[in-house]
Amino acid sequence: NMDGARIYAENAIRKRTEHMNYLRLASRLDAVVARLDTQAKMQVIGKSMANIVKSLDSALATGNLQKMSETMDNFERQFVNMEVQAEFMEGAMAGSTSLSTPETEVNSLMQQVADDYGLEVSVGLPQAAAHAIPAAKEKEKAVDEDDLSRRLAELKARG
Repeated sequence: NMDGARIYAENAIRKRTEHMNYLRLASRLDAVVARLDTQAKMQVIGKSMANIVKSLDSALATGNLQKMSETMDNFERQFVNMEVQAEFMEGAMAGSTSLSTPETEVNSLMQQVADDYGLEVSVGLPQAAAHAIPAAKEKEKAVDEDDLSRRLAELKARG
């Protein structure tokens, strides 16, 4: 039934296109949410920094060294908290990519589908870590790094 197969193929292609469009939309929405979240955090940090500046102004006006020291400690705590949050977000983003589906399960599912339909599928794709870097490229990289180090030293000597 060629007509039925053609209609089914058209529907499958259309559904796959819709699926990809929804994935793109989800990605864009995730980016917007991330931007809004960053903006909200920056507003909170801005408000706390404004309070710290006011506190520093009053401490400077009175000449109270103990109050200035406390304010500076508070200022440092705010920066430490901000750094911890940034590191946590970086770790979470890196961890989300490592939580993907295990490759062995993907390969076994692909092989099972291929066996069910009598297809030959090569699921053993090469791993990125399995390839060795030729020694010549390593030497080039070392030479480039030495050259960059030398140039950096020259710039530091001038400046």
